[in-house]
Amino acid sequence: MKPDAEVLDEVVITGMTKVDKRLFTGAADRLTAADVKLDGLADISRGLEGRSAGVSVQNVSGTFGTAPKIRVRGATSIYGNSKPLWVVDGVIMDDVVEVSADQLSSGDAVTLISSAIAGLNADDIESFQILKDGSATSIYGARAMAGVIVVTTKRGKVGTSKLSYTGEFTMRMKPSYREFNLMNSQDQMGIYQEMRDKGWLNFASVYRASNSGVYGKMFQLNNWYDKTNGQFGLAHTPEAQNEYLREAEMRNTDWFDMLFSNSIMMNHSVSYAMGNEKSTSYVSVSAMNDPGWMIKNKVQRYTANLNNSYNILKNLSLNVIANASYRKQEAPGTLGQSMDAVRGEVTRGFDINPYSYALNTSRTLDANTYYMRNYSDFNIFNELNTNNISLDVVDLKFQGEMRWKILPKLEVSALGALKYSSTSQEHKIRENSNQALAYRAMGDATIINSNSWLYKNPDDPYALPVTILPKGGFYNTTQYKMLSYDFRAAVSWNDVFKDTHIVNVYGGMEANAQDRSSNNFDGWGMQYDNGEIPFFDYLAFKKMREGNSDYYSLSNTKKRNVAFFGTATYSYKGRYTLTGTGRYEGSNRLGKSRSARWLPTWNIAGAWNMHEEEFFKDLEPALSHFTLKASYSLTADVGPSNVSNSLVIIQSYTPWRPSAGVAESGLKIEDLENSDLTYEKKHELNIGLDMGFLDNRINVEAAWYKRDNYDLIGITTTQGVEGQTQRYANVASMKSHGFEASLSTRNIETKDFKWSTDFIFGYSKTEVTDFKSRSTVFSLIAGVGFAREGYPSRGLFSIPFEGLDEDGFPTFMFGDKKITKKNYGSLNFQESENVDFLKYEGPSDPTITGSFGNIFTYKNFRLNVFITYSAGNKVRLDPAFKSSYSDLDATQKDFKNRWRLPGDEMYTDIPVIASSFENKQYGNLNYGYNAYNYSTARIAKGDFIRLKEVSLSYDFPRSLLKGTAISNASVKLQATNLFLLYADSKLNGQDPEFFRSGGVSAPVPKQFTLTLRLGF
Repeated sequence: MKPDAEVLDEVVITGMTKVDKRLFTGAADRLTAADVKLDGLADISRGLEGRSAGVSVQNVSGTFGTAPKIRVRGATSIYGNSKPLWVVDGVIMDDVVEVSADQLSSGDAVTLISSAIAGLNADDIESFQILKDGSATSIYGARAMAGVIVVTTKRGKVGTSKLSYTGEFTMRMKPSYREFNLMNSQDQMGIYQEMRDKGWLNFASVYRASNSGVYGKMFQLNNWYDKTNGQFGLAHTPEAQNEYLREAEMRNTDWFDMLFSNSIMMNHSVSYAMGNEKSTSYVSVSAMNDPGWMIKNKVQRYTANLNNSYNILKNLSLNVIANASYRKQEAPGTLGQSMDAVRGEVTRGFDINPYSYALNTSRTLDANTYYMRNYSDFNIFNELNTNNISLDVVDLKFQGEMRWKILPKLEVSALGALKYSSTSQEHKIRENSNQALAYRAMGDATIINSNSWLYKNPDDPYALPVTILPKGGFYNTTQYKMLSYDFRAAVSWNDVFKDTHIVNVYGGMEANAQDRSSNNFDGWGMQYDNGEIPFFDYLAFKKMREGNSDYYSLSNTKKRNVAFFGTATYSYKGRYTLTGTGRYEGSNRLGKSRSARWLPTWNIAGAWNMHEEEFFKDLEPALSHFTLKASYSLTADVGPSNVSNSLVIIQSYTPWRPSAGVAESGLKIEDLENSDLTYEKKHELNIGLDMGFLDNRINVEAAWYKRDNYDLIGITTTQGVEGQTQRYANVASMKSHGFEASLSTRNIETKDFKWSTDFIFGYSKTEVTDFKSRSTVFSLIAGVGFAREGYPSRGLFSIPFEGLDEDGFPTFMFGDKKITKKNYGSLNFQESENVDFLKYEGPSDPTITGSFGNIFTYKNFRLNVFITYSAGNKVRLDPAFKSSYSDLDATQKDFKNRWRLPGDEMYTDIPVIASSFENKQYGNLNYGYNAYNYSTARIAKGDFIRLKEVSLSYDFPRSLLKGTAISNASVKLQATNLFLLYADSKLNGQDPEFFRSGGVSAPVPKQFTLTLRLGF
């Protein structure tokens, strides 16, 4: 066998071992960081999109710190994450807080710390190795059922001494209303006029309304009297009112232009690499400054990295790695997303997300004027200045690995790692913010009786609602901490007998521990403008006590894993290879019975390198190489992060009492002990083919796989004998299969010009074959859908829309019942017994993903055109229809086709704007319009083709740099995420990847990056 240095490009790095590619029997892709990196995107995980067949990367949110939704060969669990394991320099990267795949699109503040590698500087990465099948991942056993992404960082090299600088300067484009299906102010005023005609926008309905815009402001001005000049804010004349409304009609406020910025984001990285025969060293620091694409969205990140290797003795080496990163981030203040399964809607209180605001807010409004929201003054710019979140994130990792070559063919190694992560989140809601003002909005008796944010003493039946926040605002903090340890000891033996028999053996043990803690505190009455001292009212605590809620909390969890593993490979002359891997491990999260807590996982695989056969010479150069390989494996996962039933879970709590004066603490059984709860498991069969033609100018890789997932953890209904009617159990199973192919060609190669092409295709289909849990209607129609037996792990369903009735109201089939405006109240979004009437639309995860890339090189110029595509899934159109609207709302251009006159139901499916009288006549109209938002009328294909990257780079010739301290220099201009070449026309500007959920979410922007690289 060749030494590692000679076959580096042919080595597969699994994170624990390095395997000669000739002897590797699994499915894996090696990607260099230079090929993956998208300049201007600090989180390098987003660059994996379209780079590896079978790997799906969905940018459900583009906000920094939010992880993309990554799937390696599809979903592997129903309630679990199904996300791949990240391994950096042989050490598993754990998340400080475990965010599920469904939560990634929620827009909640916790998603800002969902990426395990957000603190990793992309310029420090050498390569990625994506391990897909059981043969590749089995060494990680019950932590790698969803695949493994191995990251190798840069090291110093012997005989070098080099200082490098990389500077990235990124400008992001502001969104434009031309890209969206929204009405301008002229059309919007036409909608408002119809609303006024239908009894909505008159003085009585908007003067004291919770939310009001142009009309509400007009009536306020009509009633505001200026004693200094003896005049009203706006004259009580039709002429004055018409002039005021005419100004609004012609206003066309461009919220995107005001709420977004073209400011330059900069990322600077400096590294120094050197080495000699005794030691090598790589040191780097980086600083990223993002002033914000959206206003009040800022990020500053600093990283430092040290990677030193020492040859202590001829046969003894030590590798020491230290990583540190610090991030300071600002985001708009947000509350958590809530799902109202009774009314059938997803809501977020006090949402001020700039992207959502620009798409939801009428363009008739004046950007400098305060309007009404939650019975209080509201202006988006004031709110963004007075209601925001700040994060301080620290990530530290220290690791060391000792390797001792006892004999030339026998080596022992020991690796230890310590990781610490800390996140401090502050949510400051200042006293003049709308959220704080809403708690003391008491303009008159009408508002007092209607404002739900006021408090009414339940002990006094005659009490009037009062404020529990007479002064100040809120100061809410949340802290997350994680301290984890990793230790691995291993021995490897590699030998070749008679230049014929190749034997590699590797085995050892590892132990992992994670200690997580979190705490939160909600402070009332903080006076930011008065010395930052609190002014709290005892009634606030009384209300919290009566509502059985806490103003602070603590949580601690401990996870422990121990494993023993071994792998052996035998190869005959590099032609025929057989590999076997076994691992036995245990976790404290699962049942205490030995069969549940401890699990053996294994893999057996083989490969045939036909190009090593004697007869292959007759096929050259037409056929350059040919490898056929197959594997069968059992891997596993511990299941959803919130499931732990090794012992009965007893929690302290505060029982609800009708009066605050009789409160007490108690203990309750949160979950019963479940000694048989065990790992989720997966059997996988993989068959792969690797071929090269014409001296490897054409390379083809293909793989087919079949998976059977069983013992999946879910919620099952019991008879309640032990006091529980529902509990977690291994009650589900799922099967999947797929096909992957990649084609790489070197089309033209001359002295000055080169052209290469890469085409990547991946297909994956999953089906839940056994599922005992009951899914509700709302869980199946909202968000990304949910699981049902016979459908994908995330199937999206819709309520059957039956057209509009004679008055323009939507009708539906709900089971065997026809739903009309007269019985909207019978819509039961919580129905779980009979859901067969729902129409299955398709999976919410794409079944087809891939890319098409071309690289053209002429002398020192390099042009890269990279296109990604995705297909096979369905997406829900953003909810746009309500039973009642306000003059704050923006409406879509689809409203031009709304029902207006009897007979229109024959030509349109856009429902009528319901009148004030109709809302009173027909109760629960909001149920019907919410059902319409989740009906078959509001679905689109998620297929898209995106121009992901176009870049042009130039390497300065060395002759030009001669005589300077610069050894190499290059400049690159890159355009990222430019536009969609294809998407369903029904989307009308809605990004098929992005979930517009408000909060801290934002799409990945169109951007241009100038990159300068210098070497000294």
